[in-house]
Amino acid sequence: MTDQLPARSRIVHESLRAAGIGGDIVVLPDAASTASLAAAALGVEVGAIANSLVFWSDGEPLLVMTSGAHRVDTAALAERIGRESIRRASAEQVRGATGQAIGGVAPTGHPEPLQTVVDEDLAAYPEIWAAGGTPHTVFPMTFAELVALTGGSVVKVD
Repeated sequence: MTDQLPARSRIVHESLRAAGIGGDIVVLPDAASTASLAAAALGVEVGAIANSLVFWSDGEPLLVMTSGAHRVDTAALAERIGRESIRRASAEQVRGATGQAIGGVAPTGHPEPLQTVVDEDLAAYPEIWAAGGTPHTVFPMTFAELVALTGGSVVKVD
């Protein structure tokens, strides 16, 4: 099955298996580049989508795994995690940091580990879904698996 996945999704799949996460990557017929589109395609609440957002903070990339039901208040988040500033990364910065395109950024499978923040509200869902390296791929996992996979700090994100 993995040989039918896009190259970026195969990298994500290998990273998931190396971390002991068994959820399979699902290829969607249409792109699900937003949390709303992914939720509709999967038939789940938008809050159960672990939205992967890459920001630029204090000279380095910062991955924020937030509930699809939230927008990120960058000033509030910067204060909570002790950063001077947080701003949206450019498409080039996202691709450089993750090897993946905006709309399909997975929480794993990056060239180098990224400092990661995980939205505490994702813990409310027994199963969450994240992008699988492309806008057409997603996979399920638990909140605990997401935190372990990313080494992320659990923080309130709103």
